[in-house]
Amino acid sequence: MKSQTGAERKTREGNPMYDAIVIGAGPAGLQAALTLGRMHRPVLLLDSGEYRNGTVRHMHNMIGADGKAPADLRAEARTELAAYADVETRDVAAQRISGDAETGFSVSLADGSVADARRVILATGVADDLPPVPGLAELWGIRVFSCPFCDGHEHAGKPIAILGAAPRAAHLIGLLGRIVGEITVVPVGELFAAEDRVALEEFGVRVASAPVEAVAAHGDGVRVHSAEGDLDVAGVFVASGTMRHRAPFAADLGLRLLESGSIEIDEFGRTSLPGVFAAGDLAHRATLPGPMASVLLAAAAGQLAAVGVLQSL
Repeated sequence: MKSQTGAERKTREGNPMYDAIVIGAGPAGLQAALTLGRMHRPVLLLDSGEYRNGTVRHMHNMIGADGKAPADLRAEARTELAAYADVETRDVAAQRISGDAETGFSVSLADGSVADARRVILATGVADDLPPVPGLAELWGIRVFSCPFCDGHEHAGKPIAILGAAPRAAHLIGLLGRIVGEITVVPVGELFAAEDRVALEEFGVRVASAPVEAVAAHGDGVRVHSAEGDLDVAGVFVASGTMRHRAPFAADLGLRLLESGSIEIDEFGRTSLPGVFAAGDLAHRATLPGPMASVLLAAAAGQLAAVGVLQSL
């Protein structure tokens, strides 16, 4: 006789007990659900409909999908998951998590229901808090970017602007300098200190003498407004701003964080709380200085977290 496991098992309240609940349906969460489904582990995937690359039209540096729209990738992944009887997907956000690895975890959902599982994978990702520059948010992921690996090649030989702090601007110049045309670094909020300006100019770039006031779409590119005048470029890269967790679960569960603000995980996505795993841009190992923001790496992290779940079960 087949034993009752996974979603066949019921809690005291009569809810199905999944082997895992994956919270977040970006590349990390989608891959985690696929891996668990292929191993016939009942899994619930929760999709809030919010994604870091939600405004991005084309993703790059992803073998086999270079130039594909992220929305198309997510849609295709959802179709693939539908072929697995052990994978259930719900378009609803998680709100609270309680429980432990011994008794199981309960996840309260935005629709008022509760889902229970033996393990949880956090794949909710991060949100980018951009500098308070008018027009920046409207162009984010379309003509304003942050990652040279994702969007540098599309600006080959073209003029660009880098907005923001000098140390990060210098890092971007080092990566983009051999790819793009003329680079103009424009401060945000206040002028660069004299030593920062000199250090940036040593890279052979132009440094604006006034902070950015606004950006706007102009033709096929971007117009950067400042007291110095208008600067027309093919695209803008942001060298300031911060990332934050899209969901509060790390704080709610008391998970150990790294200096970067990300959740600390090991090689298989295990967090400091037994039974809770994390994957994607919200987590990384202590040996790395920060999260490696990449669709490919996020998917790989999701697969490793799923393997970690399988090991623990």
